[in-house]
Amino acid sequence: MYVLRAVVSRGWSPVLITAVAIIGAIYEWPITVVAPVVGVIMVIGLVVAAIGARQRELEQASFRLKQLAGYFNRRFMGSSSLSIFAIIDTLFNIEDPKLWTWVQACDLSQRIFNTWSNSFISRVESDIRTKGFPVYLRTYLNELWLINSHYYELVEQFYEVAQKVEIPQGTRDQYNRFVTEYNSFAQDFRDNVAELRKTAHTEIEPPSVKFAQELSALK
Repeated sequence: MYVLRAVVSRGWSPVLITAVAIIGAIYEWPITVVAPVVGVIMVIGLVVAAIGARQRELEQASFRLKQLAGYFNRRFMGSSSLSIFAIIDTLFNIEDPKLWTWVQACDLSQRIFNTWSNSFISRVESDIRTKGFPVYLRTYLNELWLINSHYYELVEQFYEVAQKVEIPQGTRDQYNRFVTEYNSFAQDFRDNVAELRKTAHTEIEPPSVKFAQELSALK
């Protein structure tokens, strides 16, 4: 059954051309009749094949973007220990009221980010199930890029704070573990953006997905 479907969906053009050639030979059709018919079938077959190939590329790109979005939400949001928010929360242990003000502001940002990210994932998964995701592929790519860009701003802010304030080694180690995993995600995201520039015609540049900086060990 699968072979039959494959023949119908992908191999109909050569089958039809062969059938026309055989019928033409049996009924002795002149080449001036057979050639144009075969030519039209070939052109239609190439167009259909090109459309099918693009559709498959979009579906594959959609699946990879869904995986990236799910990974980001699972590993860097919510209650994950690798969330930048979880790392920022450890700064409450430092006796610095000014620093606490920033940490509290980040707590509010966390609620906004979690709501935004959860909503985004729900919409992505819903459209994947209805096979409507390729239609919105460019939109979802832009939204994931936007979520990640704002998230990276907090990562950058934490790095700047860590350059000015002496933070515990445990927090530094937790942050550096985060950096290793986050940068792996960022590289995958860059690769996905580079691929989607051809498929979805996005204007996002791969280098706009930035890498986080590690903290050096305390001396």
